[in-house]
Amino acid sequence: MIAESGRHRAPDAYEITMFEKITNNEDRGQVGIGTLIVFIAMVLVAAIAAGVLINTAGFLQSSAEETGQQSSSQVTDRLQVVSTVGEVADNGGDPVISQVEITVKRAPGADNVDLETTIAQWVDSSSTADLTYADSASGTAFTTSTFQDDDSSIDDSNVLNDPADRAVLTFDASQISGPGIDEGETVTIKLNTQSGGTTTATVSAPETLSGKSTVAL
Repeated sequence: MIAESGRHRAPDAYEITMFEKITNNEDRGQVGIGTLIVFIAMVLVAAIAAGVLINTAGFLQSSAEETGQQSSSQVTDRLQVVSTVGEVADNGGDPVISQVEITVKRAPGADNVDLETTIAQWVDSSSTADLTYADSASGTAFTTSTFQDDDSSIDDSNVLNDPADRAVLTFDASQISGPGIDEGETVTIKLNTQSGGTTTATVSAPETLSGKSTVAL
């Protein structure tokens, strides 16, 4: 009995089958190829995803920069009012301001301002009007003239390209809101540049215009 217990037990058929399945070299090669295919697929998907993210990030950055520049231009690229003067007309014994002249310059930090692309909105107690640049003032247009300009940029192209430039915007109040601006009346004029910068000029006529030819508004 001792001899029988010391003998090695021969593996049965089931154990031989399991061992063969585990150590089969062909099955191992197939598993390796499948893993490699999955790995390559994951790398390709990751590369595509990274490319999409990079493109999206670049697009968002460009959009943000463009939006920031536009927002900055709307704040800085505007006109600044230096002075406002009105010309008085008799109007049959009832004096009114028939013409308004607004002297403007570039606001601090603004780039060049093209006066020909500037839009003015006139708002008084009885009417409103949108005015654009023209060679002569009318009920729908204002005109410009040079007050101070060292390089003739205003005369040549109606552009304020220097902080020292001064231009005069002339509005025909008698045609915009006939017969003109009455005594004590207030008019709001909004100047909107091409970049979207807005400047508001408030024109207030004195309580009496009798005996005056021009008044500060």
